[in-house]
Amino acid sequence: MGQPRRRGYPHGHGRHHRCPRRIALPAAGLGLLFLAVSLLSVSLLSAPPLADPRTGLGTSSSSRRFLRRYPTNGSGGELEGSESGDAFSVTTHGWTGQDDLWRSKLASNFHRCSNSSNKFLDSGVTTQPDRYLIVVTSGGLNQQRTGIVDAVVAARILNATLVVPRLDQTSFWKDSSNFSEIFDMDWFISYLEKDVRIIKEPPEKGGKAMKPYKMRVPRKCTPRCYLNRVLPALLKKHVIRMTKYDYRLSNKLDTDLQKLRCRVNYHALRFTDPIQELAEKLIQRMREKSRYFIALHLRFEPDMLAFSGCYYGGGEKERRELASIRKRWRTLHIRDPEKGRRQGRCPLTPEEVGLMLRALGYRSDVYIYVASGEIYGGEDTLAPLKALFPNFHTKETLSSQEELAPFLKFSSRMAAIDFIVCDESDAFVANNIGNMAKILAGQRRYFGHKRTIRPNAKQLYPLFMKRGNMSWDAFASQVRTIQKGYMGEPMEITPGRGEFHANPAACICEKSGRNSVIVKSISGSTQEPVTDTRIRKAIDIGRPPYPVYTDEEADGSDTEEDPDSSGRGEKFHGLDISELA
Repeated sequence: MGQPRRRGYPHGHGRHHRCPRRIALPAAGLGLLFLAVSLLSVSLLSAPPLADPRTGLGTSSSSRRFLRRYPTNGSGGELEGSESGDAFSVTTHGWTGQDDLWRSKLASNFHRCSNSSNKFLDSGVTTQPDRYLIVVTSGGLNQQRTGIVDAVVAARILNATLVVPRLDQTSFWKDSSNFSEIFDMDWFISYLEKDVRIIKEPPEKGGKAMKPYKMRVPRKCTPRCYLNRVLPALLKKHVIRMTKYDYRLSNKLDTDLQKLRCRVNYHALRFTDPIQELAEKLIQRMREKSRYFIALHLRFEPDMLAFSGCYYGGGEKERRELASIRKRWRTLHIRDPEKGRRQGRCPLTPEEVGLMLRALGYRSDVYIYVASGEIYGGEDTLAPLKALFPNFHTKETLSSQEELAPFLKFSSRMAAIDFIVCDESDAFVANNIGNMAKILAGQRRYFGHKRTIRPNAKQLYPLFMKRGNMSWDAFASQVRTIQKGYMGEPMEITPGRGEFHANPAACICEKSGRNSVIVKSISGSTQEPVTDTRIRKAIDIGRPPYPVYTDEEADGSDTEEDPDSSGRGEKFHGLDISELA
């Protein structure tokens, strides 16, 4: 038999000579070291230096903010998913299994249920003569919407006839639109005719409009509060005019009154045809570009940042500009900007929103519709978001100047267009806790738990602060874990918690099945069946604490002269960013 093959030697050395053991081992080690260095060199040459291919996230000090190095469409390093980018698979941390980013798999287990019970009498029986309620709403479109909804319920509590609410035309937004120029007034009146009698104009006596008695009720006034404070004046004066009417009704009502709220908000308040038609055109144009799209309420306007008291690193220039805007609200106290960010009370920056969405699994080729006014910092602020999601659209980019011209001078009508597009989106991202975010969250829950993402800002903030010192995979995994419970899943919010407009629990019922349990409704006084405990368990696992929504605003001067604002009545001052939405 031949000798075993041995390592060859240079010419002139005998093949039977052997290296001593003390020489052979170091030589082998050097060989392995050379091989390792070679492989490492190849890998370094084939990857972008110091940056993650998905986002530009690196570990060097020069790349810690990674504002400019993002992938283009079709670049490598995307999260695993289907060809359409519909879903992604996570095997560690965060969600498990295949999660659809565009819909909730549990939504089919629930349905809306806002019909009144047999105990809720027809308005023809309950409405009393010579009782008329006039309300003057305040704020922007969605703040006024809360006032309209609660005005209907207040009229029902008082067994009064409601005059179509007057809209705020003199506040910060200075929109001269009246009710019928934003909402379909005839539909509003006819849809609610069995719940509350509604008339278009104030009542007359002797051919002249009856002079109303002006008053204001405290925030979150309960039904007992209305009966004790308003009803005596209504019986004596017959016509009551309530001013600064927003959030003047308690969140906690009996189930029939909560369901009435839902009928008003989700069915009776229909936008006018011109607003609806343009919004539907924009939706169609987004659908023509992509099967799915995200709507983002960015809410990074100067007034929003000024009101919130937040700071985003713009130095003395930012502090000076926002402080000047902040003077518009006389009742605001000085806030600690860093504390506000730590507590999750500040909107994410456009860049942070984009990073969150990419970490959740939305690919760079996803189409985004951005609902927003003027962005603080302009294009420089938007650039990182556009780099992450190049398919970036607004109502201005989707419509012609001629189409948009009739709405440009009216902030509420422009907001209504955005509202409709956001509501019809496949995924909606609310970057604040203001009125539009709350109302859309509630509406999307009511109509099938459409995917609604609320950034868990309190827990995301420290993660963003250290993002430059971690890999993209670690960052994305932590984002998915943090966002569990903030994705618009059914029963994500415990009934009875959260503001009613964001969580209309009394108007959403679970389909009957086995394992039925009883839980208290949001009113805290009535009980409704909630079934299929498997669903509850799936949602509850890892659910973070729900952020407490506050719905009080900086209550400045009235939109008109009001006896309650002159010192003879009560003043109610609250602080929150919800006035701005």
